Amino acid sequence: MIVAGRGAASRPTVESGAGPAAGDDPGGTSIPGAEGPNANASAPALEDLVSLARAVLATCAARGLTIATAESCTGGLVGHALTEIPGSSASFRGGVVAYANDAKTALLGVDAALLARHGAVSAEVAEAMADGARRRVGTDLAVAVTGVAGPDGGTAEKPVGLAYICATGPLGTRLLRCHWPYDRAGNKRASAGVALAMLRDMAKETGDAGPPRSPESGPPPG
Repeated sequence: MIVAGRGAASRPTVESGAGPAAGDDPGGTSIPGAEGPNANASAPALEDLVSLARAVLATCAARGLTIATAESCTGGLVGHALTEIPGSSASFRGGVVAYANDAKTALLGVDAALLARHGAVSAEVAEAMADGARRRVGTDLAVAVTGVAGPDGGTAEKPVGLAYICATGPLGTRLLRCHWPYDRAGNKRASAGVALAMLRDMAKETGDAGPPRSPESGPPPG
C-alpha cells in the first residue's frame, strides 16, 4: 500500500503502509525514532542497530528463515549491523548497495520506467528493490531502503529525511514512509533501525504462519 506524505517534519514521523499503525510495536522492541508510544528524541545509535540485528538473526534462526537487503541511502548500514553478529551467515545471505539508478536496474531489476515515473525515493521503487533482492539473492525475506539522507538533495515534494522502507516475504509486503529530522548520519541510522525492526517482525509473522514459500526465482535458500 502507498501512503500519502505529511510534509516537513520537526520530529520523527513514521507512516504505515500495511500492518500495525505508526508507532505500534508488536515485536516487543521499539522502532527507533518512531512517532507514537515508543518515540525517541534522538536517532538510534549503532549499538541500538546491532541489538535489533541480533533480534532479527535470532528470530530467523529459530524459524529457519533467510534474509537479504537492498540499500540506497543507508549505504550498507543494515547489512553492517547484521554482520556485526557472529554467525550471521546462517540467515543473512547477502545484500546489495545500489545507490545510482542504473545500479538499481542492473543489480536489483528495478524497471527504468518505474524509476523515471516515480523517482528513486518512492514507495514503488522501495517495493521493487525489496522484490529484486528477494528474487536475486534467493531468500525468504528481504528489506529495502531508499531515501534522502541529506543535507542536500531534498525538494518540497521529497524533503531531506524522507525514506521509504519496504520488507517483503511469503506473507506479503509491508511499507513504511518515514520522515526524519536528524543530520545525515542520524537519518541513515534511523532508517536502518526501522528496516531491521520490520525484518524482525516479518520473520516472527512468517514463522508463526508455517514453513515459508520460496521466492519465484533465484537460487533456493541455503
